[in-house]
This record gives sequence, structure tokens and C-alpha cells, in this order.
Amino acid sequence: MINIAFSCITAFIITFLAIPSIIKVAVIKNLFDEPGGRKAHKSSIPTLGGLAIFAGVVFAFTFWSAGFNLQDTQYIIAAMTIIFFIGIKDDIVELPAIKKLYGQLIAAIIIVLFANIRITGLYGIFGIDQVPYWFSILFSIFTIILIINAFNLIDGVDGLAAGIGAIAAFTYGIYFYNYNEIALCILSFTLFSSLLAFLVYNFAPANIFMGDTGSLLIGLILSILTIKFIEMSFAPHPADFPFQTSPAMAIAILVIPLFDLLRVFFVRILNKRSPFSADRLHMHHLLLDMGLNHREVAITLYLVNIGFILIALGLHRLGALNLLFIIATLALLLSLIPFFLKYQAEKNNVSVKQES
Repeated sequence: MINIAFSCITAFIITFLAIPSIIKVAVIKNLFDEPGGRKAHKSSIPTLGGLAIFAGVVFAFTFWSAGFNLQDTQYIIAAMTIIFFIGIKDDIVELPAIKKLYGQLIAAIIIVLFANIRITGLYGIFGIDQVPYWFSILFSIFTIILIINAFNLIDGVDGLAAGIGAIAAFTYGIYFYNYNEIALCILSFTLFSSLLAFLVYNFAPANIFMGDTGSLLIGLILSILTIKFIEMSFAPHPADFPFQTSPAMAIAILVIPLFDLLRVFFVRILNKRSPFSADRLHMHHLLLDMGLNHREVAITLYLVNIGFILIALGLHRLGALNLLFIIATLALLLSLIPFFLKYQAEKNNVSVKQES
């Protein structure tokens, strides 16, 4: 317990103290995220906040997890380092999407093949338990890249990616603490504490952005925690903390970034456009277009995410497939609300113009 507490304190202090220096360097070197296009901010904001998150998490995790049984630490740090350099180069120079994808792929391969952190089955979903080794490898790599990019794409409103990441990390941290997996617990809570420190400067109105350095790193760490969460739920364990619906529970924990990514990609393909094309279809864009400010958008999506976690906890005995169906249905219905309200507003505007 003492290691967990000190890891939280260490991660928070390092991140909190590093950010003012990063802001100062960003101002001197003119490293700003400029407004314009689809971007929601109206002024130049220093970027590279992910540097502070990386420093806080890596130092606190490696220092305070020493002595606990996590043989994968060296590979996790290696993958995090690759993602860090990909992110920081993109924040400064802007890398082509394909090069970022190559970097993510290398990090995912290290996690899956070297650390052997992978999904080994579907746990009864669609009647499938164990899967072939080759499928496990490919599906796990796909899952990691999916989660990384999901967090990268929701980083469009002050405090949103950091807040959603903190909620997910805290939830996983509680789970791993109950299972006495101290090293994974420390990784979860160091990310949580680092993101809390970052939110002091990033919650609307933001003084700094995390950039791809931060969002890609959050996605990578949470993808590792997600796979560990799913796998450990089905391993024999003395702790009475059963989650036989852990795949559905994991989706509930990450519902905002995952569902937003899948929904946007589906709509773009339906409109015969590239799923990677730029637009304002993300949930945070829709809420901004409804008239909400950055703070209101972030808090609304925090509450929705927490609501899904509580629903999954309350209904976890229904089985993974049933719970997945409930989560997907609720997410779909909630995502239609901004479209409905926007349609009603446009309809009312047309009526007012016709009457005048």
C-alpha cells in the first residue's frame, strides 16, 4: 500500500512541476497548437504537455514497482518510449499518418510478442472461448492500435482525453488492487495521478495541450491495462472480485473513445468517404455545436463514462454478450441525442424564418 501511495504522489509532483517549464520552453521556441480548421480552441496554446505525463508515469512506475512481480516491465517501458518519440516528433514536425501507424505497430508487437500481453480468447462471446495463437496475436495488436487511436482522436476538447483516461486508469487501479496485482496497480495509479496533475493546467480554459505525445501514451498504457484486466478476470484467483463479463466491462470503461471512433468511422464509410478523413462528427464536436463550452462538454462526457461503468458493474451477472448488447444499444441511443437536438433547432429556425 505504501508503494502505491508514494507512486501516486511521485507521479503527481513530477508532472505538476514539469509543466510550467515545458510551457516556458514552448513559448520561447514557439511550439504552439494554432487555432483554425476543425480545432475547437480560439488562441495559440503551448503543446508538448505529454512530456510531463511521460516523465511522471515512467519515473514513478519504474521506481516504485521495483521488487514486485511484473516481468513485462522492460518491454512496457520500451513500447512507451517508442510511442513517446513518435508523439513528440509529430507534435513538433507533424508526421504522416502512415509513419505514426508504423510506430504504433512496433510498440504493439513489443507488447504482444515480447511481453506476451495478449487476448487469448473471447470468453464465451458468440460461443467462442480459446482462439488460435495466430488469431490471438493479430487480434491483440489490432486492439492495442484501436485503443491508442481512439484516445488520440478524442483529444479535441480541453480536459477531455486526460479526464477520460484518469477515470479508466482509476477503475483499473481499484481492480488490480483487489486482485493484489501491485505492479499493475502502480502503473494504473501513476497514470491516474499524472493525468490529475496535468488536468490542473489542461482543464478549460487550458494553459497547455498534451499533444500526440500524451494521447498516444495514454492509449498505449490503457490498452495494456485493458488486456491484463480481461485476461486476469478468467484466471484462478483467491480474491473475491469476479468479472466474468470483463470484455464487456472493459468496453464500458473505454466506451467514450471506442464508441466515438467506431461511430465516426462507420458514418464516414456510409457517406463513401475515407474513415480517416477530417470532419466535425466526433461527439465533442457535436456537443460544442449544440452550444456547450469546453468545460461542459468534458464534464458531460465524464459523467456518461462513469454512468456506463456503474451500469456494467450493476449488470455484470447478465453475461458478457448480453452486457455488450446493452452497452452498445445505450451508447447508440445517447449518440443520437445531439443529432436530434440539432435537427429540432434547425427545424425551429426554419419555422421562425417562415413566420417572419
